[in-house]
Amino acid sequence: MTTFRELGVSEPVVRALAERGIERAFPIQVMVWEDARAGRDTLARSRTGSGKTLGFAVPIVERLDPEARPLPAALVLVPTRELARQVAGETEDIAAARGLRTKVVYGGTRVREQGRGLDEAHVLIATPGRLQDLLERALVRLDGVRILVLDEADRMLDMGFQPQVDRIVRRLPRERQTMFFSATLDGAVKRIAEAYTRDPVRHEVVGEGPTVEEAEHRFLPVDAHEKVATLARLAEAEPGLTLVFVNTKRAVDELARKLRARGVRVATLHGDMTQEAREKALRRFEAGHVGVLVATDVAARGLDLDDVSLVVNYDPPSDDKGYVHRVGRTARAGRSGTSITFVTPGEQGDVSRMAARLDLHEEFEQEGMKVAPPRIVFSGSVRGRRSGLRPRRPR
Repeated sequence: MTTFRELGVSEPVVRALAERGIERAFPIQVMVWEDARAGRDTLARSRTGSGKTLGFAVPIVERLDPEARPLPAALVLVPTRELARQVAGETEDIAAARGLRTKVVYGGTRVREQGRGLDEAHVLIATPGRLQDLLERALVRLDGVRILVLDEADRMLDMGFQPQVDRIVRRLPRERQTMFFSATLDGAVKRIAEAYTRDPVRHEVVGEGPTVEEAEHRFLPVDAHEKVATLARLAEAEPGLTLVFVNTKRAVDELARKLRARGVRVATLHGDMTQEAREKALRRFEAGHVGVLVATDVAARGLDLDDVSLVVNYDPPSDDKGYVHRVGRTARAGRSGTSITFVTPGEQGDVSRMAARLDLHEEFEQEGMKVAPPRIVFSGSVRGRRSGLRPRRPR
Protein backbone atom coordinates (compact mmCIF):
# COMPACT_ATOMS: atom_id res chain seq x y z
CA MET A 1 0.00 0.00 0.00
CA THR A 2 1.13 3.55 -0.75
CA THR A 3 2.03 5.82 2.15
CA PHE A 4 0.89 9.44 2.34
CA ARG A 5 4.53 10.49 2.21
CA GLU A 6 4.98 8.55 -1.03
CA LEU A 7 1.93 10.32 -2.46
CA GLY A 8 3.70 13.63 -1.92
CA VAL A 9 1.66 14.90 1.02
CA SER A 10 3.47 17.65 2.92
CA GLU A 11 5.52 16.68 5.95
CA PRO A 12 3.36 18.54 8.55
CA VAL A 13 0.27 16.68 7.36
CA VAL A 14 2.13 13.36 7.22
CA ARG A 15 3.22 13.88 10.85
CA ALA A 16 -0.32 14.81 11.93
CA LEU A 17 -1.66 11.64 10.35
CA ALA A 18 1.11 9.54 11.87
CA GLU A 19 0.16 10.81 15.33
CA ARG A 20 -3.21 9.15 14.74
CA GLY A 21 -1.53 5.95 13.59
CA ILE A 22 -2.28 6.62 9.91
CA GLU A 23 0.58 6.16 7.47
CA ARG A 24 -0.79 4.24 4.48
CA ALA A 25 -3.51 5.54 2.18
CA PHE A 26 -6.65 3.59 1.30
CA PRO A 27 -7.34 2.85 -2.40
CA ILE A 28 -9.88 5.67 -2.86
CA GLN A 29 -7.43 8.14 -1.31
CA VAL A 30 -4.68 7.10 -3.72
CA MET A 31 -7.02 7.22 -6.72
CA VAL A 32 -8.31 10.75 -6.22
CA TRP A 33 -5.10 12.35 -4.90
CA GLU A 34 -3.56 13.69 -8.10
CA ASP A 35 -6.77 15.08 -9.57
CA ALA A 36 -8.09 16.48 -6.29
CA ARG A 37 -4.72 18.06 -5.47
CA ALA A 38 -4.57 19.59 -8.98
CA GLY A 39 -7.96 21.26 -8.49
CA ARG A 40 -9.94 19.17 -10.97
CA ASP A 41 -13.64 18.48 -10.45
CA THR A 42 -13.81 14.93 -9.13
CA LEU A 43 -16.47 12.25 -8.74
CA ALA A 44 -15.50 9.44 -6.38
CA ARG A 45 -17.51 6.32 -5.64
CA SER A 46 -16.54 4.15 -2.73
CA ARG A 47 -18.53 2.53 0.00
CA THR A 48 -19.06 3.87 3.49
CA GLY A 49 -16.06 3.19 5.74
CA SER A 50 -13.55 3.09 2.87
CA GLY A 51 -11.71 6.28 3.77
CA LYS A 52 -13.52 8.88 1.68
CA THR A 53 -13.11 11.60 4.31
CA LEU A 54 -9.33 11.76 4.09
CA GLY A 55 -9.75 11.35 0.33
CA PHE A 56 -10.99 14.92 0.17
CA ALA A 57 -9.69 16.35 3.45
CA VAL A 58 -6.00 15.84 2.66
CA PRO A 59 -6.18 17.51 -0.80
CA ILE A 60 -8.17 20.39 0.70
CA VAL A 61 -5.61 21.22 3.37
CA GLU A 62 -2.79 20.83 0.86
CA ARG A 63 -4.43 23.23 -1.61
CA LEU A 64 -5.56 26.00 0.76
CA ASP A 65 -3.40 29.00 1.57
CA PRO A 66 -3.49 29.99 5.27
CA GLU A 67 -3.40 33.63 4.15
CA ALA A 68 -6.41 33.28 1.83
CA ARG A 69 -9.27 35.75 2.25
CA PRO A 70 -12.24 35.97 2.33
CA LEU A 71 -13.13 32.91 4.37
CA PRO A 72 -14.34 30.19 4.39
CA ALA A 73 -12.30 28.99 1.42
CA ALA A 74 -13.56 25.38 1.41
CA LEU A 75 -17.07 24.07 2.09
CA VAL A 76 -17.90 20.45 2.92
CA LEU A 77 -21.62 19.59 2.88
CA VAL A 78 -22.75 16.45 4.72
CA PRO A 79 -26.24 15.06 5.38
CA THR A 80 -26.22 14.55 9.17
CA ARG A 81 -24.94 16.12 12.37
CA GLU A 82 -23.07 12.97 13.31
CA LEU A 83 -21.25 12.86 9.99
CA ALA A 84 -20.45 16.58 10.29
CA ARG A 85 -18.77 15.95 13.65
CA GLN A 86 -16.93 12.92 12.30
CA VAL A 87 -15.59 14.82 9.27
CA ALA A 88 -14.53 17.69 11.52
CA GLY A 89 -12.72 15.27 13.83
CA GLU A 90 -10.75 13.81 10.92
CA THR A 91 -9.96 17.21 9.40
CA GLU A 92 -9.09 19.49 12.30
CA ASP A 93 -5.65 18.16 13.17
CA ILE A 94 -4.34 17.92 9.61
CA ALA A 95 -5.69 21.41 8.89
CA ALA A 96 -4.05 22.82 12.01
CA ALA A 97 -0.76 21.27 10.89
CA ARG A 98 -0.78 23.71 7.97
CA GLY A 99 -2.07 26.70 9.93
CA LEU A 100 -5.68 26.29 8.78
CA ARG A 101 -8.78 26.60 10.94
CA THR A 102 -11.94 24.50 10.68
CA LYS A 103 -15.49 25.12 11.80
CA VAL A 104 -18.45 22.74 11.91
CA VAL A 105 -22.13 23.78 11.94
CA TYR A 106 -25.25 21.64 12.22
CA GLY A 107 -28.79 21.72 13.57
CA GLY A 108 -29.82 21.16 17.17
CA THR A 109 -27.82 24.10 18.54
CA ARG A 110 -28.42 27.85 18.55
CA VAL A 111 -27.93 29.39 15.13
CA ARG A 112 -26.24 32.58 16.31
CA GLU A 113 -23.78 30.71 18.50
CA GLN A 114 -22.68 28.63 15.51
CA GLY A 115 -22.50 31.73 13.35
CA ARG A 116 -19.60 33.19 15.33
CA GLY A 117 -16.16 33.04 13.79
CA LEU A 118 -17.18 31.65 10.41
CA ASP A 119 -15.24 34.41 8.64
CA GLU A 120 -12.08 33.07 10.31
CA ALA A 121 -12.51 29.43 9.26
CA HIS A 122 -10.65 28.16 6.22
CA VAL A 123 -12.72 24.94 6.08
CA LEU A 124 -16.43 24.99 6.87
CA ILE A 125 -18.18 21.64 7.43
CA ALA A 126 -21.96 21.96 7.43
CA THR A 127 -25.31 20.27 7.09
CA PRO A 128 -27.43 21.90 4.35
CA GLY A 129 -30.30 22.95 6.60
CA ARG A 130 -28.13 24.71 9.16
CA LEU A 131 -26.02 26.41 6.50
CA GLN A 132 -29.19 27.69 4.85
CA ASP A 133 -30.28 29.13 8.24
CA LEU A 134 -26.94 30.91 8.58
CA LEU A 135 -27.17 32.33 5.07
CA GLU A 136 -30.68 33.63 5.64
CA ARG A 137 -29.47 35.45 8.76
CA ALA A 138 -26.43 36.83 6.93
CA LEU A 139 -24.13 35.11 9.44
CA VAL A 140 -21.92 33.58 6.77
CA ARG A 141 -20.72 34.48 3.28
CA LEU A 142 -19.67 31.99 0.66
CA ASP A 143 -18.07 34.27 -1.95
CA GLY A 144 -14.60 33.09 -0.90
CA VAL A 145 -15.30 29.36 -1.37
CA ARG A 146 -12.92 27.82 -3.91
CA ILE A 147 -13.47 24.15 -3.04
CA LEU A 148 -16.87 22.48 -2.60
CA VAL A 149 -17.24 18.88 -1.39
CA LEU A 150 -20.51 16.96 -1.21
CA ASP A 151 -19.89 13.99 1.07
CA GLU A 152 -22.38 11.10 1.13
CA ALA A 153 -24.14 12.80 -1.79
CA ASP A 154 -26.55 9.91 -2.28
CA ARG A 155 -27.68 10.12 1.32
CA MET A 156 -28.07 13.90 0.99
CA LEU A 157 -30.55 13.39 -1.85
CA ASP A 158 -32.32 10.53 -0.08
CA MET A 159 -32.98 12.85 2.87
CA GLY A 160 -34.53 15.51 0.63
CA PHE A 161 -31.76 18.11 0.86
CA GLN A 162 -31.51 18.87 -2.85
CA PRO A 163 -33.48 22.19 -2.66
CA GLN A 164 -31.18 23.49 0.10
CA VAL A 165 -28.07 22.28 -1.71
CA ASP A 166 -29.22 23.97 -4.93
CA ARG A 167 -29.71 27.28 -3.12
CA ILE A 168 -26.31 26.99 -1.45
CA VAL A 169 -24.50 26.16 -4.68
CA ARG A 170 -26.03 29.22 -6.37
CA ARG A 171 -24.28 31.34 -3.72
CA LEU A 172 -20.84 29.95 -4.57
CA PRO A 173 -18.35 31.37 -7.07
CA ARG A 174 -18.54 29.73 -10.48
CA GLU A 175 -14.77 29.36 -10.53
CA ARG A 176 -14.35 26.63 -7.98
CA GLN A 177 -13.39 22.98 -7.62
CA THR A 178 -16.28 20.60 -6.90
CA MET A 179 -15.85 17.08 -5.54
CA PHE A 180 -18.54 14.44 -5.05
CA PHE A 181 -17.93 11.52 -2.71
CA SER A 182 -20.69 8.95 -2.64
CA ALA A 183 -21.48 5.25 -2.34
CA THR A 184 -23.30 5.53 -5.70
CA LEU A 185 -22.82 7.74 -8.74
CA ASP A 186 -25.85 6.89 -10.81
CA GLY A 187 -29.47 8.02 -11.09
CA ALA A 188 -30.25 11.29 -9.33
CA VAL A 189 -26.72 11.57 -7.91
CA LYS A 190 -25.27 11.41 -11.43
CA ARG A 191 -27.64 14.11 -12.70
CA ILE A 192 -26.82 16.46 -9.84
CA ALA A 193 -23.10 15.79 -10.15
CA GLU A 194 -23.17 16.65 -13.84
CA ALA A 195 -25.06 19.88 -13.11
CA TYR A 196 -22.62 21.03 -10.41
CA THR A 197 -19.33 20.07 -12.08
CA ARG A 198 -17.40 20.83 -15.25
CA ASP A 199 -15.63 18.04 -17.11
CA PRO A 200 -15.13 15.96 -13.94
CA VAL A 201 -12.81 12.99 -13.63
CA ARG A 202 -14.40 9.87 -12.19
CA HIS A 203 -12.84 7.40 -9.79
CA GLU A 204 -14.36 4.17 -8.48
CA VAL A 205 -12.85 1.56 -6.22
CA VAL A 206 -13.50 -1.67 -8.14
CA GLY A 207 -15.69 -4.06 -6.20
CA GLU A 208 -16.41 -1.54 -3.48
CA GLY A 209 -20.03 -0.84 -4.11
CA PRO A 210 -22.38 -1.28 -1.17
CA THR A 211 -21.46 -4.56 0.51
CA VAL A 212 -22.57 -6.69 3.42
CA GLU A 213 -19.82 -9.27 3.26
CA GLU A 214 -18.02 -8.43 6.51
CA ALA A 215 -20.90 -9.22 8.87
CA GLU A 216 -22.67 -12.45 9.71
CA HIS A 217 -26.35 -12.20 8.74
CA ARG A 218 -29.21 -13.80 10.67
CA PHE A 219 -32.93 -13.55 9.93
CA LEU A 220 -35.07 -14.33 12.95
CA PRO A 221 -38.76 -15.26 12.54
CA VAL A 222 -40.82 -13.68 15.29
CA ASP A 223 -44.45 -12.68 15.89
CA ALA A 224 -45.02 -8.96 16.40
CA HIS A 225 -46.09 -9.41 20.03
CA GLU A 226 -42.85 -11.29 20.83
CA LYS A 227 -40.40 -8.77 19.40
CA VAL A 228 -39.70 -6.84 22.62
CA ALA A 229 -39.12 -9.95 24.69
CA THR A 230 -36.90 -11.45 21.99
CA LEU A 231 -34.83 -8.29 21.76
CA ALA A 232 -34.44 -8.15 25.53
CA ARG A 233 -33.10 -11.72 25.56
CA LEU A 234 -30.66 -10.96 22.76
CA ALA A 235 -29.43 -7.82 24.49
CA GLU A 236 -28.93 -9.66 27.77
CA ALA A 237 -26.90 -12.40 26.07
CA GLU A 238 -24.76 -10.03 23.95
CA PRO A 239 -21.42 -9.17 25.65
CA GLY A 240 -20.70 -6.25 23.32
CA LEU A 241 -22.61 -3.17 22.16
CA THR A 242 -25.97 -3.65 20.45
CA LEU A 243 -27.35 -1.11 17.97
CA VAL A 244 -31.10 -1.48 17.30
CA PHE A 245 -32.83 0.12 14.32
CA VAL A 246 -36.51 1.02 14.15
CA ASN A 247 -38.26 2.98 11.42
CA THR A 248 -39.83 5.94 13.27
CA LYS A 249 -38.82 8.41 15.97
CA ARG A 250 -41.91 7.60 18.02
CA ALA A 251 -41.07 3.91 17.92
CA VAL A 252 -37.57 4.64 19.29
CA ASP A 253 -38.92 6.14 22.51
CA GLU A 254 -41.65 3.51 22.87
CA LEU A 255 -39.24 0.59 22.43
CA ALA A 256 -36.70 2.12 24.82
CA ARG A 257 -39.41 2.49 27.47
CA LYS A 258 -40.40 -1.18 27.10
CA LEU A 259 -36.79 -2.36 27.26
CA ARG A 260 -36.09 -0.32 30.39
CA ALA A 261 -39.15 -1.92 32.00
CA ARG A 262 -37.41 -5.27 31.42
CA GLY A 263 -34.19 -4.07 33.02
CA VAL A 264 -32.23 -3.34 29.83
CA ARG A 265 -29.82 -0.39 29.97
CA VAL A 266 -30.67 1.58 26.84
CA ALA A 267 -30.06 4.96 25.19
CA THR A 268 -31.90 6.51 22.25
CA LEU A 269 -30.98 8.46 19.13
CA HIS A 270 -33.31 10.18 16.66
CA GLY A 271 -33.76 13.43 14.80
CA ASP A 272 -36.03 15.18 17.31
CA MET A 273 -33.41 15.07 20.08
CA THR A 274 -31.23 18.09 20.77
CA GLN A 275 -27.62 17.84 19.74
CA GLU A 276 -26.55 17.84 23.38
CA ALA A 277 -28.86 14.90 24.12
CA ARG A 278 -27.64 13.00 21.07
CA GLU A 279 -23.99 13.48 21.97
CA LYS A 280 -24.66 12.40 25.56
CA ALA A 281 -26.43 9.24 24.35
CA LEU A 282 -23.53 8.38 22.05
CA ARG A 283 -20.95 8.95 24.79
CA ARG A 284 -22.83 6.65 27.19
CA PHE A 285 -23.15 3.99 24.50
CA GLU A 286 -19.54 4.15 23.31
CA ALA A 287 -18.28 4.04 26.91
CA GLY A 288 -20.40 0.96 27.61
CA HIS A 289 -22.52 2.66 30.29
CA VAL A 290 -25.52 1.40 28.32
CA GLY A 291 -25.32 -1.73 26.21
CA VAL A 292 -28.12 -0.93 23.77
CA LEU A 293 -28.70 2.08 21.53
CA VAL A 294 -32.13 2.28 19.87
CA ALA A 295 -32.09 4.56 16.84
CA THR A 296 -33.71 5.55 13.59
CA ASP A 297 -31.73 5.53 10.36
CA VAL A 298 -30.04 8.74 11.50
CA ALA A 299 -27.47 6.32 12.99
CA ALA A 300 -27.07 4.27 9.81
CA ARG A 301 -24.46 6.64 8.38
CA GLY A 302 -21.88 8.97 9.78
CA LEU A 303 -21.39 7.17 13.09
CA ASP A 304 -17.92 5.77 13.63
CA LEU A 305 -18.75 3.07 16.18
CA ASP A 306 -16.09 0.40 15.80
CA ASP A 307 -17.14 -1.61 18.88
CA VAL A 308 -20.70 -2.48 17.84
CA SER A 309 -20.80 -6.28 17.79
CA LEU A 310 -24.51 -6.71 17.07
CA VAL A 311 -26.93 -4.79 14.85
CA VAL A 312 -30.61 -5.65 15.22
CA ASN A 313 -33.14 -4.61 12.59
CA TYR A 314 -36.14 -4.51 14.93
CA ASP A 315 -38.03 -3.17 11.93
CA PRO A 316 -36.69 -4.32 8.55
CA PRO A 317 -35.29 -1.41 6.51
CA SER A 318 -37.34 0.08 3.71
CA ASP A 319 -34.83 -0.78 0.98
CA ASP A 320 -31.59 -2.59 0.17
CA LYS A 321 -29.44 0.49 0.69
CA GLY A 322 -30.87 0.94 4.17
CA TYR A 323 -29.93 -2.64 5.06
CA VAL A 324 -26.38 -2.19 3.79
CA HIS A 325 -25.79 0.98 5.78
CA ARG A 326 -27.38 -0.36 8.95
CA VAL A 327 -25.33 -3.55 8.86
CA GLY A 328 -22.27 -1.44 8.06
CA ARG A 329 -22.28 -0.21 11.67
CA THR A 330 -20.84 -3.58 12.76
CA ALA A 331 -17.88 -5.68 11.60
CA ARG A 332 -15.79 -2.52 11.24
CA ALA A 333 -12.04 -1.95 11.46
CA GLY A 334 -11.30 -5.66 11.07
CA ARG A 335 -13.64 -6.71 13.88
CA SER A 336 -16.31 -9.39 13.64
CA GLY A 337 -19.98 -8.62 13.93
CA THR A 338 -23.49 -9.97 13.53
CA SER A 339 -26.69 -8.58 12.06
CA ILE A 340 -30.07 -9.97 13.13
CA THR A 341 -33.23 -8.94 11.30
CA PHE A 342 -36.60 -9.60 12.93
CA VAL A 343 -39.08 -10.91 10.37
CA THR A 344 -42.79 -11.22 11.12
CA PRO A 345 -44.88 -13.58 8.95
CA GLY A 346 -46.19 -10.71 6.84
CA GLU A 347 -42.68 -9.42 6.14
CA GLN A 348 -41.17 -12.64 4.83
CA GLY A 349 -41.79 -11.91 1.15
CA ASP A 350 -40.18 -8.44 1.21
CA VAL A 351 -37.22 -9.61 3.26
CA SER A 352 -36.66 -12.60 0.98
CA ARG A 353 -36.58 -10.41 -2.12
CA MET A 354 -34.16 -8.02 -0.42
CA ALA A 355 -31.90 -10.93 0.53
CA ALA A 356 -31.94 -12.17 -3.06
CA ARG A 357 -30.98 -8.75 -4.43
CA LEU A 358 -28.11 -8.54 -1.94
CA ASP A 359 -26.95 -12.04 -2.91
CA LEU A 360 -27.20 -13.47 0.60
CA HIS A 361 -28.34 -16.90 -0.57
CA GLU A 362 -24.95 -18.50 -0.12
CA GLU A 363 -24.71 -17.42 3.49
CA PHE A 364 -28.18 -18.79 4.20
CA GLU A 365 -27.23 -22.12 2.67
CA GLN A 366 -24.05 -22.25 4.72
CA GLU A 367 -26.16 -21.82 7.85
CA GLY A 368 -28.40 -24.75 6.92
CA MET A 369 -31.25 -22.51 5.74
CA LYS A 370 -32.90 -22.41 2.37
CA VAL A 371 -34.03 -19.47 0.33
CA ALA A 372 -37.01 -19.86 -1.93
CA PRO A 373 -38.19 -16.48 -3.24
CA PRO A 374 -40.59 -14.87 -2.70
CA ARG A 375 -40.29 -16.06 0.90
CA ILE A 376 -37.48 -17.21 3.18
CA VAL A 377 -37.85 -20.68 4.64
CA PHE A 378 -36.48 -20.44 8.18
CA SER A 379 -35.52 -23.20 10.54
CA GLY A 380 -37.94 -23.10 13.43
CA SER A 381 -41.47 -21.81 13.70
CA VAL A 382 -42.67 -18.33 12.78
CA ARG A 383 -45.92 -18.55 14.72
CA GLY A 384 -45.58 -18.11 18.44
CA ARG A 385 -43.28 -21.00 19.23
CA ARG A 386 -39.62 -20.59 20.01
CA SER A 387 -37.52 -20.57 16.83
CA GLY A 388 -34.79 -23.12 16.31
CA LEU A 389 -32.59 -20.34 14.90
CA ARG A 390 -30.00 -19.05 17.36
CA PRO A 391 -27.73 -16.03 16.89
CA ARG A 392 -24.12 -17.07 17.19
CA ARG A 393 -21.42 -15.22 19.01
CA PRO A 394 -19.32 -13.05 16.66
CA ARG A 395 -16.37 -14.99 15.36
